Order: sequence, then structure tokens, then C-alpha cells
Amino acid sequence: MRIAKPILMVSTPVGVGWGLYEAAKVRWWLAVLMGLLVGVIGAFFWMTVRRIRAERVPPA
Repeated sequence: MRIAKPILMVSTPVGVGWGLYEAAKVRWWLAVLMGLLVGVIGAFFWMTVRRIRAERVPPA
């Protein structure tokens, strides 16, 4: 696990970038759609993390 996490943290953004590049080579609008999809997934992930952190804080 100590090796897997850093590899995933580096390889995942590289893979997403490479996928966007390859999509742009096929059709430019496909890369735009993929970018929007990644953005939506990222936004929902951020909202989930924000909600978990907010609920973790004990009430004052």
C-alpha cells in the first residue's frame, strides 16, 4: 500500500491527461465532453469530501 498510493496519485492524472489528448486527436469536441465529465466528477467528489469534513467537526 505504501507503494501503490504514490503510483496511483501520479499515474491517474497522467492517464486522464493522456486520454484528453487522445480524444482531442479524434475530435476536439470529444475532448471537451471528456473534460466536462472529469470536471463534474471532480465537483461531486469535492462536495462529498466537504460534507464529510463538515459533519466530522463536533458541534460547539
